[in-house]
Amino acid sequence: MRLKTAMLGALTATMTLAAAALTFAVPASAATLTEVTGFGANPTNLRMHLYVPDRLATRPAVLLALHYCTGSGPAYHSGTQYAALADRYGFIVIYPSVTRSSLCWDVSSPQALRRGGGSDPVGLLAMVDHVRQRYAVDPERIFVTGTSSGAMMTNVLLGDYPDVFAAGASFAGVPFGCFATGGTSEWNSQCANGQVIRTPQQWGDLVREAYPGYTARRPRMQIWHGTNDETLRYPNFGEQVKQWTNVHGLSQTPTYTDSPQSGYTRTRYGGSGGTAPVEAISMQGVSHNLPVDAAQVIRFFALDGVTPPTSPPPSTPPPSTPPPTTGACRVGYAVNAWNTGLTASITITNTGAAPVTGWALTFALPAGQRITTGWNAQYAPASGAVTASNVSYNATIAPNASVSIGFQATHEGGAGRPSSFALNGVACSIA
Repeated sequence: MRLKTAMLGALTATMTLAAAALTFAVPASAATLTEVTGFGANPTNLRMHLYVPDRLATRPAVLLALHYCTGSGPAYHSGTQYAALADRYGFIVIYPSVTRSSLCWDVSSPQALRRGGGSDPVGLLAMVDHVRQRYAVDPERIFVTGTSSGAMMTNVLLGDYPDVFAAGASFAGVPFGCFATGGTSEWNSQCANGQVIRTPQQWGDLVREAYPGYTARRPRMQIWHGTNDETLRYPNFGEQVKQWTNVHGLSQTPTYTDSPQSGYTRTRYGGSGGTAPVEAISMQGVSHNLPVDAAQVIRFFALDGVTPPTSPPPSTPPPSTPPPTTGACRVGYAVNAWNTGLTASITITNTGAAPVTGWALTFALPAGQRITTGWNAQYAPASGAVTASNVSYNATIAPNASVSIGFQATHEGGAGRPSSFALNGVACSIA
């Protein structure tokens, strides 16, 4: 059965690659997929790859993109359109990889099916937390999507961590808890064959039991499934609809129905707009090797709005009122480095008696380091003698107050820190 799953997973990868190539032209970009190590708790030895576009939104969203069985994060990166859409809209994409022999996500063990229980969900959450600690992420815009086994894990993560994820998109998956085996087996034939049928209340209770006592907002869910799915059969589509409408306290009767393209039937529950609590797309005649329409996922997540500016940061600080004559300041600088990349977190503290209104922090990057993206400040140039100047929402630093900024950079073997910093031309002490 694992061999069958592996073979079908490989076919999924082929179809996904073909769909991506036919439907979307990737814009030119210098951003690259980078592996991150030491990202936090990782009980099942997952790997993490990160894609940060060159033009990052001011408060970027985060998308966790989960591969199919036999796949990997880099394969899902190259076989789907999410990175190209990140280039366009300025969000960050995490591409995790399973390392167990099946290369399938654990969606069946008791540990995986409860909040903080262990297994893959703990490592995946650690990746999200790692990104949140290093970028000025909007905590209300963290999303997850996946195909096949990755779709199953999408359901699991929305059940385990409803307070973290705002929405999910499941391509050819099964409901939360459907694949539970209670033991060490990864495969549940009864669920895969569409023979696990429950009431909406029963499905909803499985989700609620993953995080007992949680009563706040639940993530929205988008569900895709082909009627000819031969691996995770089509009844799983309807069972997912039952589950997530019940979780949201909704009727199973759609509030909106249309056909976005020939052979597709789209139903929405709890709303008629593009961000309804539950949206389900049935794909007539489509097998398990369904195409991934990443643009529709990004539309459902409402990430296709404001595009980051195309122009580079200004080379000089914006006009400002004169700085205080004391210029007293302290700078903290922390680096997290990997392979040929690093992130730097900078804390600027005004130790003087007067506020600083309009600021520019200058420092010299060590040779071989080049900034690729930054947050909470404008950086220019990208290497050498760099000026980080304030943005509109942090232009004033009150006495004894601090501002946190940071950037991501490439390096050529050296991840050292600048030797000195000056705020508005006055040297700062270094914490």
